[in-house]
Amino acid sequence: MHSLVAYTVQSLTSAIDVLLIGHLTVDLVPGRRLLGGTVSYAAPTYTAFGHRVGIVTSAAANEPLLDELRSHGELHVLPSEQSLTYENVYSDGGRRQYVRATACPISLSDVPQEWTSAPYVHLGPLAAEIDALEMARGFPNATIMLTLQGLMRRWDDLGLVRFRPWFDEKALERIGIVVYSEEDVRQFPQITDDMRRVCKHLIVTKGREGGTYYCHGDAIGYESLAVAPQDLTGAGDVFAASLLGSLKVLGGDVEKAVRLAGKLAAYSVTRRGLDSAPRAAEIGSELKRLNEEAEKGIPHD
Repeated sequence: MHSLVAYTVQSLTSAIDVLLIGHLTVDLVPGRRLLGGTVSYAAPTYTAFGHRVGIVTSAAANEPLLDELRSHGELHVLPSEQSLTYENVYSDGGRRQYVRATACPISLSDVPQEWTSAPYVHLGPLAAEIDALEMARGFPNATIMLTLQGLMRRWDDLGLVRFRPWFDEKALERIGIVVYSEEDVRQFPQITDDMRRVCKHLIVTKGREGGTYYCHGDAIGYESLAVAPQDLTGAGDVFAASLLGSLKVLGGDVEKAVRLAGKLAAYSVTRRGLDSAPRAAEIGSELKRLNEEAEKGIPHD
């Protein structure tokens, strides 16, 4: 149980299109606290597709960064003593990531009843704050997507983040779409063989190289776009949200959604911060390109 009472930033509506579940993050940079996390990048992406978004998250009761999410969805917040806080420390040996504070775990019972019938559910954990199997069982009629990176993290007493392999076959069998990056599993790349055996739709992203979509285990490559990157932060979250967010307009065609998402994620790195969400013109342009390729019968890897 939570010691503080959960609250909504706005009054709830019963009809939402996409339910987002996961912690927002506070990203510490010199002299500043920046809003981050999967829910923070995914919400404006879903909004760009015209979806109504509900966000279940946990943060400090007086967290000012919540204000930045208000225009992108309705918030249901589980108050915590602190917000999930990350800090990246750079040295000659590379980057080390530290957890400086954590928020409350999120359970299925924390989801407002009005939102449990959402047709699309995006599980976006950042610090193992959800039980994937519990959540997967909680939305039997929804298309569920899991962005996996936050379940593959552990940290020591100093907060130093380390990789932990995560594999829950029962959860994965119930989750329609699983997304993670090649970098997320760099220390244990063989996990993809186990994942592709179980997952209906598994996507392993590879940045500017595109990535691989595994459909019931069969590998299909997809491409990105050649762009001049400004900020890579959040690109994976924009990719995932573009995938799930486009399924309705693409008639549920996951392969087409993956190809579309690869292009929109490329646009995202040409901008900084939450401004990386796709523009309506970009979505329209890439949808048109997809349709033209289909009409011409252009093959894809």
